[in-house]
Amino acid sequence: MTTVDLGMPVVSPRGVGHLRGEESFPDFARHSLTDTQLRRNLGLATSTIRAKRAAVVAELPDWEELREAGRQLKVHTMAHLPEYLLQLEAAVTARGGVVHWARDATEANRIVVDLVRATGSDEVVKVKSMATAEIALNEALEDAGIAAFETDLAELIVQLGNDKPSHILVPAIHRNRAEIREIFLREMGDVDPDLSDDPAALAGAARRHLRRKFLSARVAVSGANFAVAETGTLSVVESEGNGRMCLTLPQTLITVMGIEKVVPTARDLEVFLQLLPRSSTGERMNPYTSMWTGVTPGDGPSAVHLVLLDNGRTAVLSDSRGRDALNCIRCSACLNVCPVYERAGGHAYGSVYPGPIGAILSPQLTGVEDNASLPYASSLCGACYDACPVKIDIPSILVHLRAKHTETYAEEHRAPSAEASAMKAASWVMRNPTRWRLTLRSGRLGRLLGRTRGVIGDLPLPVAAQWTGSRDLPRPPRQTFRDWWAAEHDSASPRERE
Repeated sequence: MTTVDLGMPVVSPRGVGHLRGEESFPDFARHSLTDTQLRRNLGLATSTIRAKRAAVVAELPDWEELREAGRQLKVHTMAHLPEYLLQLEAAVTARGGVVHWARDATEANRIVVDLVRATGSDEVVKVKSMATAEIALNEALEDAGIAAFETDLAELIVQLGNDKPSHILVPAIHRNRAEIREIFLREMGDVDPDLSDDPAALAGAARRHLRRKFLSARVAVSGANFAVAETGTLSVVESEGNGRMCLTLPQTLITVMGIEKVVPTARDLEVFLQLLPRSSTGERMNPYTSMWTGVTPGDGPSAVHLVLLDNGRTAVLSDSRGRDALNCIRCSACLNVCPVYERAGGHAYGSVYPGPIGAILSPQLTGVEDNASLPYASSLCGACYDACPVKIDIPSILVHLRAKHTETYAEEHRAPSAEASAMKAASWVMRNPTRWRLTLRSGRLGRLLGRTRGVIGDLPLPVAAQWTGSRDLPRPPRQTFRDWWAAEHDSASPRERE
């Protein structure tokens, strides 16, 4: 197993989002599935995004070649990450920026709080950022007496609604426009009481609400979609223009970036700036692509800080089979095609990173046992792999993490799990044709359990815990396949019938 030495010890991250208490994904999902409005909202939104993405992807005859190029660039970068991070630090510093290294969420939050306090400001405007959500930066700023204002429309909706994001790209995807109108009327002191739920009217209300914050803020906090090692250039792509306002108007700009976001050269951005917008918003290019390199006197912020965040990433890199999770460019394409996400919603994952990518990333950042149910939050249908613009083999990593969880369970418990016992029994039955045939025939007794609904619901433990606790079983057929085959092929020999 390879260990990547970044000059920092591997520590347990905080802020990634652990599943609360004894509850797990099935517990949260069971609650979400009872919310019919949530399911309608998710179904409409994800189907719309899927259709847009399919249309723009179909325009490129070399889409698969682009995906492969993106994958190879990411694999190469992760294999040489220490060198590229040091190159990035040198380039940012040479151009007037200041680089800070944060081992975990606590350290990153302390750095940001100290930087804001040094400016004398008690408020910041924020560009949408998964990294700052991961470390719970808003809460840390609030504890320090600093107000953080989200400026992305969806993040603003979530913040005003005292809610949690449920999607990587569209944090308020679980809300419809009627719900958003109610939030604005309730939480915006300056909103028109006759505000309608027309999308343009809602966007206009948010724009007016944020305008004075943009013009008065002295400090902005952002994430980064990419950082170019050779030049020290940071980049943010977005669709609303709020990011451009935050990145150019304040005097101080603080960027919190996961260490995996670095790319070797500016030319590498050509690949990712084609893959990302098509896979995320279904656009040929992002309406706003902002890039800045250090400090430029008289143009933009006069102080630029870059906080490079580890928070468990070096531990992920040490796993040769799981490290591809760090190749993610946060497009959310895997969420939009996932049948589990579409029905359960993002909140069911109990993590900042929902959906298929969250099911492999969150357990690795926190340690698999802290989010042990997430690798099982998948049918392994493979749709996420087909949609991923950098070809992350999410199903294979899910199986790998399930195996790690099973191995840990076996080490900590002398008695085998119910699942292990069931598999051992199944193996014994399947090794003998006579036992297998008799078992299949006896399974017809299950028809008695499914007479009312046509399916078999809850069964006694341990079967319930492994199967019927979260799914129905089909009612067995009247005749087994082997019996049908024997009846249809009377000429078959006894050996063939076995």
